[in-house]
Amino acid sequence: MKQVVAAVALGTSLAAEQETWDKTFPRSEKVVTEKISFKNRVNITVVGDLYLPKGLDRTKKHAAVIVGHPFGGVKEQTAGIYAQRLAEEGFVALAFDASFGGESGGEPRHISSPEIYVEDFSAAVDFIGTRSFVQKEHIGVLGICGSGGFALSAAQIDPRMRAVATVSMYDMGRARRQGLAKSANKKQLADTLKAIGEQRWAELESDQIKYDPGVPATLTKDSQDVEREFFDYYRTPRGQNPRATTEMSMTSSGPLMNFYPLEHLDTISPRPLLFIAGEHAHSGLFSEDAYKAAAEPKELYIVSGAGHVDLYDKLNLIPFDKITTFFEQYLKG
Repeated sequence: MKQVVAAVALGTSLAAEQETWDKTFPRSEKVVTEKISFKNRVNITVVGDLYLPKGLDRTKKHAAVIVGHPFGGVKEQTAGIYAQRLAEEGFVALAFDASFGGESGGEPRHISSPEIYVEDFSAAVDFIGTRSFVQKEHIGVLGICGSGGFALSAAQIDPRMRAVATVSMYDMGRARRQGLAKSANKKQLADTLKAIGEQRWAELESDQIKYDPGVPATLTKDSQDVEREFFDYYRTPRGQNPRATTEMSMTSSGPLMNFYPLEHLDTISPRPLLFIAGEHAHSGLFSEDAYKAAAEPKELYIVSGAGHVDLYDKLNLIPFDKITTFFEQYLKG
């Protein structure tokens, strides 16, 4: 069967269901998908997959949820799993590729721009809210891993996002400043910023971008547990996708270090927030701190026995019922 062309027109969708299933998870017989695209505020074309309940009555308006993928991932992986399940539960769901990666536009490739990643979520609201079968006052957002932080940042400035949930949320700004440590090592931070500055000059002179792999290509006896956890998803048939290289330009770490998505979480209130984290997740501190910083209504839900990446695709651990109930209460109620 022929491959669906990614470069679709602005704000459009293919009339027919995608002919080729290119996801890392099985297709649901209860859902149909459409490849869509839209422009963000800086004129980058963002490409997504629209998941719709089979037999959806398009003469009526329905609640919708926008799903963001883990940092360095693509919509055909984790985000698609969640979007498809939400569609099974009756929602219109949209999983999209962040700018500069996947099938979305943006040059150069594989750079991280926090402002534009945040903008992508608002642009997704622009698109989904103007579909004739979507109730624009009932749009929710679900961010997974790094996109959890970007979704929270977007919700602080975009009140059209009526309910926000995160899963295995990562504050990518804090992660770049200090990793998982309690506080930043100021000398190490200064050395990193100096190296980034030097690299910017080097790239201007050579026209060659230096990339960090994000997830190692191979494991060694010295590989850390966190590296092994991500490797098991991104570098094996479990979650491997040719467009998910996980690499980011080295100089992208500079703007990320200046990204503070949890600083004004209280301004999202009275819109509800749900933070979901695994009991054993190395990233759990991000969700815990976000919960503390947020105002009511809010909830921190801990998944027993789960790690960080477990909640990417392990269906027996992902609390779909909790997520469905949350969005039904605040988007359909």
